[in-house]
Amino acid sequence: VQLQASGGGLVQAGGSLGLSCAASGGTFSSYRMGWFRQAPGKEREFVATITGGSTYYADSVKGRFTISRDNAKNTVYLQMNSLKPEDTAVYYCAAASGPSYNRSSVGYNYWGQGTQVTVSS
Repeated sequence: VQLQASGGGLVQAGGSLGLSCAASGGTFSSYRMGWFRQAPGKEREFVATITGGSTYYADSVKGRFTISRDNAKNTVYLQMNSLKPEDTAVYYCAAASGPSYNRSSVGYNYWGQGTQVTVSS
């Protein structure tokens, strides 16, 4: 499975960005899909995940970010609204083909290359 993330960029605080992650290979509809991020000097952290019809979010993004997927297009999305400077990070999409957890990176066996999101104050 290959994952290609896109849509990052520079935005002012309070603005919005939408990320996309296109998957090729494998059986996309059966995978849990997630978004993670890593800020400079910090560890990678969970942002959001979607599995079946259920979604889960980190507390820091709940109410501002929305994860969705289009199985016909093998694509997962992350709509980010009301962005804050602390949302600045490289965002990664990931896929889990086996057992995984709602708010953890454990079980994700495929990762995209990352896309930079920078929020200016």
